[in-house]
Amino acid sequence: MSLESEVDLPGGAVLPGALPDALRAELIAFRRDMHMHPELGNQEFRTTAAIKERLERAGLKPRVLAVGTGLVCDIGVEGEQWDGGPSMLALRADIDGLPIPDTKTECPYRSTVPDRAHACGHDVHTTVVLGAGLVLAELHRQGALPRPVRLIFQPAEEVLPGGAADAIKSGALEGVGAIIALHCDPRVDAGKIGLREGPITSACDRLEIGLDGPGGHTARPHLTTDLVTAAARVVTDVPALVGRRFDSRSGLAITWGRVESGHAPNVIPQHAELSGTVRCLDIEAWRQAPDVVVAAIDEVANLHRAKSEINYVRGVPPVVNEPGVTELLREAMIARRGVESVEGTEQSLGGEDFSWYLEHVPGAMARLGVRTPGERHVRDLHQGDFDVDESAITVGVELFTAAALVNGLR
Repeated sequence: MSLESEVDLPGGAVLPGALPDALRAELIAFRRDMHMHPELGNQEFRTTAAIKERLERAGLKPRVLAVGTGLVCDIGVEGEQWDGGPSMLALRADIDGLPIPDTKTECPYRSTVPDRAHACGHDVHTTVVLGAGLVLAELHRQGALPRPVRLIFQPAEEVLPGGAADAIKSGALEGVGAIIALHCDPRVDAGKIGLREGPITSACDRLEIGLDGPGGHTARPHLTTDLVTAAARVVTDVPALVGRRFDSRSGLAITWGRVESGHAPNVIPQHAELSGTVRCLDIEAWRQAPDVVVAAIDEVANLHRAKSEINYVRGVPPVVNEPGVTELLREAMIARRGVESVEGTEQSLGGEDFSWYLEHVPGAMARLGVRTPGERHVRDLHQGDFDVDESAITVGVELFTAAALVNGLR
């Protein structure tokens, strides 16, 4: 592998630059194969095997996580594992797909698995970290890698509370001093990244509610619990109540995704089910949310004489980018592609289990632009037609390799 292109850094240091054409083509092919074979969280056996085989072919020694999917791999480490203290920079990718159909109609690499799709860009994230690992391994062979790097390919990001916890339990952060990640952003042009210090995502929890009553005839709702009305009031009144019990600047929002009850127009049902999400911009409000939300649900259900059973599923806290690591990403991107390649970004209401790593080590997540410049149609995340401008893969690989090298020169 030839890494001839170079970029001058302050102080006269030299940063290996552009990807070789052959590796760029290989990575696009890898991403397309992964896109065609999406696997759900904790079921990513094919994906794990493909990553492992390619890393081993590069002379590396990846280790599959204890849960059976996902893996970690150290570069620049002599022996099986690093024991030189918390100094490694970790590059993290998530490898799972989503349980939704791929609706792209004229795409040669659309999903071959019914009701499964890589509609969140995890195939891109994985390919970027794989590509960065291959480049950094070659640099290490050339004696040009100043500090060891760890690759983390994490399963089950889409499964609350996220597969990051399993990766951490498997020792993914042992010896790690900082961690970086990226996430596809269809609102940002390919060739650019979005950065933000502080919170860049929101907290995200899941609500599952069962409401019960004796049932009855729609002619006599006064003699029973009008369960459909009770469910409707929970849908509308609980978000309003909770909204008055938190500072509005916390951005706490309850949004429903499923409401089910009844089978006949003239029968008051005995059971209703609701499910949705609780999202929050502020970590302190997130810590208080379970007690406040559950109390509000009980309050509304009792008002309508419905018995409530609530399963509040704790999800993930916000991703809070540490300033120093955010600056590392900024420096690396500017070294590669100039000041114009970095733009600010807003805090998203999306959740990301990358936040769990940041409970242990400083880190930052960048938004990777995947929109073809000039394209008007935005293919949003978690939609069946989601796709990317594949030049973003090169951008991501060069960002991560630059970050590893700049970090080693600090």
